[in-house]
Amino acid sequence: MRAVVLEQYGGPEVLTLRELPDPVPGPEEVLVDIVGSALNRADLMQREGHYPSPPTPGLGPDAPEVPGLEFAGRVAAVGQRVRAWKPGDEVMAVTGVAGFAERTVAHERMLMPVPSTVPVADAAAIPEVWITAWDALFVRGGLRAGGVALVHAGGSGVGTAAIQLCRAVGAAAIVTCSASKVARCEALGALAAVDYRRADFVAATKDLTGGRGADVVLDVVGGDYVERNLDALALRGTIVQVGLMAGGRTTVDLGALLPKRGTIVGTVLRSRPLEDKIAAARGFASEVLPLFESGACRPVVDRRYPLEEVGAAQAYLAANESFGKVLIDIAS
Repeated sequence: MRAVVLEQYGGPEVLTLRELPDPVPGPEEVLVDIVGSALNRADLMQREGHYPSPPTPGLGPDAPEVPGLEFAGRVAAVGQRVRAWKPGDEVMAVTGVAGFAERTVAHERMLMPVPSTVPVADAAAIPEVWITAWDALFVRGGLRAGGVALVHAGGSGVGTAAIQLCRAVGAAAIVTCSASKVARCEALGALAAVDYRRADFVAATKDLTGGRGADVVLDVVGGDYVERNLDALALRGTIVQVGLMAGGRTTVDLGALLPKRGTIVGTVLRSRPLEDKIAAARGFASEVLPLFESGACRPVVDRRYPLEEVGAAQAYLAANESFGKVLIDIAS
């Protein structure tokens, strides 16, 4: 099979397309012919050597590092104890590794069915960012109908998923984004989109909520946003930190947290134990996939690149111009 490998760390030029043996599924694993994968910020960090990868599944202990956090495709073969899937089934998953390849293996319970309303080639835009948004807003953050979420990077994959999830459950999403994405975020269902270069998202959040603030803050930025998030937080609100685009170190006045009885939660998908990942996948499949089937939610695709152009795709993602997901087409 063809696969993108990392033999060294650095810029997009270090991504190399190589021929590797087909992975072999274990007794509870499924071999998938990948139709498409998608890019995430973590892919850029991994390429630069800042986000250690788990072993590449199905290829043995000496296998090269194959990036790619998620995929969608069709079942090619199943392990001897697999009962949930059969060859030809259209599936998707976030596994944290080996998405930039023609084939991969995954535990059978990590896989989710591709919604009937979504082409399998577009389904690669769902697993990583939609599970992240759902988990952050509702599982970690406790957002409910009638609540308000402040979502940073509203035009990102996580942001466009969060906007739609809020709309679907009857919560309001206030998002930050660049000026070119304001109208698109609002068209997708955001209560308001704040141009972070020209406006103060703290003041906007308080104004839009009558001074109450946001019940949940979904932050992929970190850095100096953390203290400002505290200012924008409602009484008994929760800040869920899922990314660190602006860095992981900051100064925070904890005196602003205590009177609000607020909570700051950190979370990540990739490093969770297998059973935790399975629980997230199963919960998402039960609670959110019906929203795709009904048409209430849809993946937002910005651009597509062939597997041979993963480096160019990553360069485009790094430029912060994309709205929604950047996909990697691998097969038809």
